[in-house]
Amino acid sequence: MSIRFLITTAAIILFSCQAMAQQFSSHAVKTGETVYSIARQYKVNPTDILKYNKEITEADVLQPNTILVIPLGAKMQSVQDSIALQKKKLEEEQATPISFGTHKVKKRETIFSIAQRYNVSEEELKRYNTQLYARQLKKGMRLKIPEYPKIEVASDSVNFDDFETYTVLPKETRWSIANKYGITIDSMLTLNPDLSVTTSYLAEGQQLKLPKIAGSSVEEQDVQLYISYTVPPKKTLYSLSQEYKISSQDIVRLNPEIGERGGLKEGMVIRLPEMKIPENEINTDNYIFYEVKPKQTVYSLTRNLGIDYKQLLDLNPDLSRGLKSGMVLKLPKEKTGNLEVKNALILDKINLLDSVNSVNKPKLIYLLPFRTDKINLSDVESATDAISRSNAISYSLGLYSGALIALDSISDLGISVDVKTFDTQLNPDKTRQILQGEDLEGVNAIIGPLQLNSLKEVAISAANAEVPVIAPLASTSDFELENVFFSIPSDQILRDRMLGFIEETITDENIIVITDAKNKAVSEQIKEKFPVAQSVELQEDEENISLDLEVFAGLLSLETENWVFVETDNFKVVSSVSSILNSSNSDTTKVRMFTTNKNKAFENDVISGAHLSNLNFTYPSVYKESNNNAFARRYRRRFGADPDRYAVRGFDLTFDLLLKLAYKLNLFEASNIVGITEYCGNKFDYNNELSSGYYNKASYIMMYEEMRITQVKPEQ
Repeated sequence: MSIRFLITTAAIILFSCQAMAQQFSSHAVKTGETVYSIARQYKVNPTDILKYNKEITEADVLQPNTILVIPLGAKMQSVQDSIALQKKKLEEEQATPISFGTHKVKKRETIFSIAQRYNVSEEELKRYNTQLYARQLKKGMRLKIPEYPKIEVASDSVNFDDFETYTVLPKETRWSIANKYGITIDSMLTLNPDLSVTTSYLAEGQQLKLPKIAGSSVEEQDVQLYISYTVPPKKTLYSLSQEYKISSQDIVRLNPEIGERGGLKEGMVIRLPEMKIPENEINTDNYIFYEVKPKQTVYSLTRNLGIDYKQLLDLNPDLSRGLKSGMVLKLPKEKTGNLEVKNALILDKINLLDSVNSVNKPKLIYLLPFRTDKINLSDVESATDAISRSNAISYSLGLYSGALIALDSISDLGISVDVKTFDTQLNPDKTRQILQGEDLEGVNAIIGPLQLNSLKEVAISAANAEVPVIAPLASTSDFELENVFFSIPSDQILRDRMLGFIEETITDENIIVITDAKNKAVSEQIKEKFPVAQSVELQEDEENISLDLEVFAGLLSLETENWVFVETDNFKVVSSVSSILNSSNSDTTKVRMFTTNKNKAFENDVISGAHLSNLNFTYPSVYKESNNNAFARRYRRRFGADPDRYAVRGFDLTFDLLLKLAYKLNLFEASNIVGITEYCGNKFDYNNELSSGYYNKASYIMMYEEMRITQVKPEQ
């Protein structure tokens, strides 16, 4: 009996095209030119030129050398149409290869990467290498590479003078560059189709095609823009010159009325040069960025961002032309406050439950080792014994039972989901066989497998179809694939979280670190963070590991509370040290116990829960006890038992995934704009780490208190 569940019928998935946003160039007026002649030249409407150049009117005689802002929407579209036309012609003329080359497959290569290398489609590779329809790509395979006649593109058909090549500087993001050029992210992706859709990462030195900044299209042009400034009370020429980086003499030269009226007067409206920020300063060190959403108003924007309109306008002069969806605005980094920021981008607070779109119908695949080949389902006693002896089966059944409750819950919200579930049998060959029989086109996510070697193989296959793969229990791996979501925070992320918590809460406490030889590096990390910390290394021989009580007693403080870190993965050490700490805790000596890694050693039955409670043992955790009674009731009704932590995790992981896909049917896009999410016992905050995947950085700080485990503080 195989475990395969079909939840609903197949879904229709549509991906909407991205629209080009408004872009601009500039034009230096020549003698005899009019608004209408310039409009004809740029193929735009005269009213558009008047709209963006409010200092002129239709009846004005244009003065030579006047600099006009030209909206390039139509021209840009014309360029895109021309490129598309030539691309179509190229495709038609290259329909038949004139010869074939050979490629020997190397380690880690994919069909996608080989197709990109030789500038052919994946379908063309398969057409001339029919074995790829039935077999996975393997190292050493020899592939035929079709070669086509080269088609010259007429250089005068597309005017590339409106564009330039930009080299990415250190600490720049897509948002900071979009802000610098006054374009939207959609426009950047349209001009640079090679940019990844699964990550927003840009590498230092990477080159982008971008429209020339307004004003730069006139050769040797150096145009100074000016603003109108109303003089406030008590403002002096000196303070004004310091603020705008211009001499007092230049201010008077620009505004002769200052001299005529005997000095700078309150209420005067004067001209001042617009302050320009050097390009290399617009980066993540100085700014955070916000992408304007549809239907937002200036009022709602300034209220949500906690900044007044004048400040926003000073930082983003293009805002004077009106607020438009897709605009990228910058704010100083110190304005972060309570805003949620990820990769320098300000995130809108999104309530996913209120944002589901019933048109979105996610399609999922579960790959878990249920080991049905090893379980006799007709014999309850035998099946129970097999399950209890196999962690893989216990994890899989727990995860999937919780996932089924999540599928029921999302169905209640009107979202239809297509699910296929496969038993990998903990066998890489079985996993490979499943993959060969499945078409991944249209699949929105794959959950599993559990073992890393199979996870890697699945992720490589899924990358060709740009399908995200969710690792249910893995926190990291030795491979780098940008389509993998590691759902468990790594030990280092948890350690950093714990040390950050200590840094926020410490006053004058005495820090002591107790470690075994294996965790000496952890002791160094703690001492690097807190230089005043003292350490005691456990004494180890062939038979025992012990703590030098005399040395330890000498480090304890009677004046302040002692915060003792215990770093080990030996349960005997945890039992012994926690007992010693508990006996040291008295009316005169206060001791509290911490660790940066609560591994299985701390969960052994020999560890005294009473000791840990007396010591207010505090640690970082990926999980907290579920307090969602609705989930527990629903689980009991369906399965007749209380959910364990893996069932809770299966529910949280699946419900989070489905809510994000119901909001936006692309997990990569959703993860870039959705911040921290939290459910029954787990929270998620996926951050993209260059091209190595998405890592969950959300965690809890938990503490033993009065024989209970409680959450110390919510994550900010």
